Amino acid sequence: MDQIIAGEPDQVAAPIKDGDTASFMADVIEASQEVPIIVDFWATWCGPCKQLTPALEKVVRDARGAVRLVKIDVDKNPDLSQQLRIQSIPTVYAFHGGRPVDAFQGALPESQIKAWVDKLIATAGGAAGASPVAEALAAAEAAIQAGDNGSATTIYGQVLTHEPDNLAAQVGLAKCYLQTGDSEAAREVIDQVPAESRDSAEVRAVLSALELAETASAAAGRQDELHAALAANENDHQARYDLALALYGNGDTAAAIAALLEVVRRDRAWNDEAARQQLLKIFEALGPTDPLTLESRRQLSTMLFS
Repeated sequence: MDQIIAGEPDQVAAPIKDGDTASFMADVIEASQEVPIIVDFWATWCGPCKQLTPALEKVVRDARGAVRLVKIDVDKNPDLSQQLRIQSIPTVYAFHGGRPVDAFQGALPESQIKAWVDKLIATAGGAAGASPVAEALAAAEAAIQAGDNGSATTIYGQVLTHEPDNLAAQVGLAKCYLQTGDSEAAREVIDQVPAESRDSAEVRAVLSALELAETASAAAGRQDELHAALAANENDHQARYDLALALYGNGDTAAAIAALLEVVRRDRAWNDEAARQQLLKIFEALGPTDPLTLESRRQLSTMLFS
């Protein structure tokens, strides 16, 4: 798996190069007959250039050879800048078929750069190859589906070594730790998620799973005691609620949901609707499309609105 992330082949790195007036004909005009060429006009003193260029380079690398990038320092190539009428920097041109076909000025966020590059590739009739990170994330997901939590953990760790703020890898790694019962490690990973992503559905699901795991750990060893309490009094809602937590802590999510639904059926308002609130946390942790979520939500709705 290391090769997917760290061992990028030569054709991934080669599309990015520094150009100048002397090489412009070969690097841009002639090369654009084969593949779209993006030309980034920049300067060392240009603040917005320092924001744009790394994002532009990343998008070009992720395109896996469908486009190439040539970087031109305007201070070192004033004649070329004048010829192309570069009025401000950063200015980015796209060449295809030996002529300019699109352009933009100023620093754009990565999402807009990617959309611009994707449009350029589509217009040229090409297609971007899968990015190494996307391939790695797909491999991690396949490992999870195959029950290989260890390989998935390793792959997510590799992705985060290269892209520390990759949300999919952060969420995936936290879930892997939760699968092994390591709530502390999962918490450490999710605490690294940038503030602007904390309210995403994926992160909320992990946080709900963490809260459930931490709450359930205290009740996990009390199943016999709680079963006995219910045998003595089937309307002991606290015992049934605690049993649900114990069942969840021991990995029996379906039984935990069933116990909570039974509390709702017997007394939906008990303890300020604590059972319903706990069910909602479990649904969030499982995800909205999980079959258990869909079926249990249907049962809960039937109880609440019957």
